[in-house]
Amino acid sequence: MQSPADAWTADLDLLVGAARLAGAKALDFFRKAPDVWWKNEGRSPVSAADFAANDILKKELLSARPNYGWLSEETDDDAGRLDCETVFVIDPIDGTRAFIAGKDIWCVSAAVVHHGRPVAGVLFAPLLEELYTASAQGPALKNGTPIAATDPDAARPTRLAAPEDMAHGIDRRMIGGVHRIAHVPSLAYRLAMVADGRIDATLVKRNSHDWDLAAADLILARAGGALVGLDGGPLSYNRPTVSHETLCAAGSARLSGLVEAARHLSGH
Repeated sequence: MQSPADAWTADLDLLVGAARLAGAKALDFFRKAPDVWWKNEGRSPVSAADFAANDILKKELLSARPNYGWLSEETDDDAGRLDCETVFVIDPIDGTRAFIAGKDIWCVSAAVVHHGRPVAGVLFAPLLEELYTASAQGPALKNGTPIAATDPDAARPTRLAAPEDMAHGIDRRMIGGVHRIAHVPSLAYRLAMVADGRIDATLVKRNSHDWDLAAADLILARAGGALVGLDGGPLSYNRPTVSHETLCAAGSARLSGLVEAARHLSGH
């Protein structure tokens, strides 16, 4: 009988293949002025590339796992997913604004969530030629090489990716201060940068969504870090509400200090 670990490894292989195909399809539209529509009262763009990549992911993944639920930014929500123990959580292009602008920091984000937590996750950034992978019992890898989040270093400030107002408030409460990292247009990719140590920590404003987070959450966790709410607890996915409040992400050794500073900042 196949063990759960083997099952998640097989799911990870499935995600990798589908993400590569979706990324290749998105490149067919890149810097070619794809059609763009606006959703959420004009606040969020979606392009023809998002829909094309989403179609490939849905076909490849659900044909292989027809009993899994489906949650994607670019597919109408189906409440039936709530009855599924295991669900695909997908963002076909995380960083659509960057994609439309012809910038290279965007990625395909694909995860398998089981009982509310990610057990396999992939981020594929085609233009950067970067593939991040993790399964529940395996290491976090970037292009096949293990990665790790950073530990605190008193000799330098914390490299923090956060909106300017949040970074300024955190700066006053973190030992050694904060060096603010320039805006990273893909949230999933920003979390991957914490996982591979290019960034020490990040704050995520409220109203991020499952599809922005699930794959990167697992990759960060397997790299020795965590993505948590202001209560310090892990996130739960595939709920009726798929948006989240303010979040903190960092290597495990510096996470409690970041959460405490963020709680002060938000008045908790």
